[in-house]
Amino acid sequence: MPKSKPSPSKNAQNRAQSARSAKGRPTAAPPRPTVKGWIGAARLRTLPLAVAPVALGAGAASLQGKVDPLLAWLCLAVAVLLQIGVNFANDYSDGVRGTDDVRVGPARLTASRAVKAKTVLIVALSFFGLAAVAGLAIVIITGIYWLLIVGAAAIVAAWFYTGGKHPYGYAGLGELFVFVFFGLVATVGTMYVLVSTVSLEAVLCGAAIGFIACAVLMANNIRDIAQDRLVGKKTLAVKVGDRAARILYVVFMIVPYIVLGLLTLLYPIAPLVFFTLLIAVPAAIIVLSGKTAREFILALQLTSMVGLLYGLGVAAALAF
Repeated sequence: MPKSKPSPSKNAQNRAQSARSAKGRPTAAPPRPTVKGWIGAARLRTLPLAVAPVALGAGAASLQGKVDPLLAWLCLAVAVLLQIGVNFANDYSDGVRGTDDVRVGPARLTASRAVKAKTVLIVALSFFGLAAVAGLAIVIITGIYWLLIVGAAAIVAAWFYTGGKHPYGYAGLGELFVFVFFGLVATVGTMYVLVSTVSLEAVLCGAAIGFIACAVLMANNIRDIAQDRLVGKKTLAVKVGDRAARILYVVFMIVPYIVLGLLTLLYPIAPLVFFTLLIAVPAAIIVLSGKTAREFILALQLTSMVGLLYGLGVAAALAF
């Protein structure tokens, strides 16, 4: 395809910048990477979405028999390392595409030029590699070799979320990815690794935490609707529009509590998890009425906390 010619205004900007450089005016140096910057790129606030499904899977497994602590920790390692790998991969892919150049949230390593894009890529691949090593250890211990296919699929899906020529995260399929891999696969997979079977509880809990993960992503994408439209990133929030996206967020948050209502019929401790509504309701109110990036960042943090407390609470209800 022939390359489009730059617009006259763009040419004018380039000439102006060249003229300023020719006059000897110093150009702004990129910010130096800091520990805070690396931690920010790892997006630790998303890690509850990795911890919760593993806890739920372990809780469901405990109903079937004794749980091997080593395998449980390895499942947690896979989930957490994969989540961090996804976050760095997103930083790299969105940065090199220029998507993050207009973001309204915290600055990213690649987009801010604080770190070379290649370095961020290496870090992302390193975390994927560590997740693969933990997964391989699970396969060796359990002898369930077809899990290698599941692990490979998870890493490939994590990369092509924002990577590759046609990232599906740019086509409104991001919620589907997090629902499947950070909901069903993580929860059901953990139970299967621990006790070699899958129960209805694991499937229901996997769906519930998957919807909370979708809500976290939706809150993030509602915040970025205007910016994503500018760069052609067609998230689900962009596709359905601001109002429908806010309603979808609420739907995503309601479904887990319907599941919880079913679990309360069988597990006496489960009703205590309804106390997480004290966080979930304010988060939903913020998403429905929020106008600023700061408000949506708060909603995102609250939703992640709901996911963690919901996961740990339901896991405890199943186990005890």
